[in-house]
Amino acid sequence: MKRVSTEPSIPRIAERSDLAGRTNASLRRLLVVSAGLFVAGDVLFWAMYAAVASQTGLALLDVPVHDAVVALRSGAVTALFSVFATLTSPIATAVTAALTALVWAVWRRDFWRPGLLLGSMALAAVLSEVVKHDVGRTRPSSADFLQGPDASFSFPSGHTLGTSVFLLVLAYVLSASVASAKVVWATWATAAVGILAVAFCRLYLGYHWLTDVLASIGLACGVAGVAMLVDGMRASFRKRNGQSADTGMQSTAN
Repeated sequence: MKRVSTEPSIPRIAERSDLAGRTNASLRRLLVVSAGLFVAGDVLFWAMYAAVASQTGLALLDVPVHDAVVALRSGAVTALFSVFATLTSPIATAVTAALTALVWAVWRRDFWRPGLLLGSMALAAVLSEVVKHDVGRTRPSSADFLQGPDASFSFPSGHTLGTSVFLLVLAYVLSASVASAKVVWATWATAAVGILAVAFCRLYLGYHWLTDVLASIGLACGVAGVAMLVDGMRASFRKRNGQSADTGMQSTAN
């Protein structure tokens, strides 16, 4: 009798529903990646925090980078970034996240992942306010602001933090829904480009220093890492109880 392999092949995995039946290896991979993202983000944030507190390291580049970016301004680019900044403001990003979560819940009949996204956004908002008031850093000169006055503190960038968390967690959720490695890489690449774009936008419009946006990216990676870790722990618990372990680190087909 012909022996049938019990090992899950890539084609077989690609044919499964997008959020079902992950292996122990997938769970381990998710936990490792999420922990790595959290640690990397944590290191970046605290490095920027220390640099700003001591005015050493990359903080020494804040003024030169600010001046260099301001010198690059042009009418067309300014108009583009002004619109982009409005679309990526903390309020606009929160509304986008809420609508995304609603659509996902209705379309996928899944409330866990929308809750994960909204919970991550809420955590980012709290962290932003706590750190801003803890550091109390002033913004660059208001003479360089291109969208009116802003008296709030500079460190970290709320625009960059909120948008980065939204893009990272959304990329994780979406990558769990596809079986193609190319699509997964494209999803994460798009998130990375979006994060860099909003960070540069905040520098260009004159509202933040380099270390502000880098700290925000670090915090965002930490929050996304926690979200992925929580999702992985939930999947592990469900697997032990004989339920579908729906994690985002599934095997992918090219």
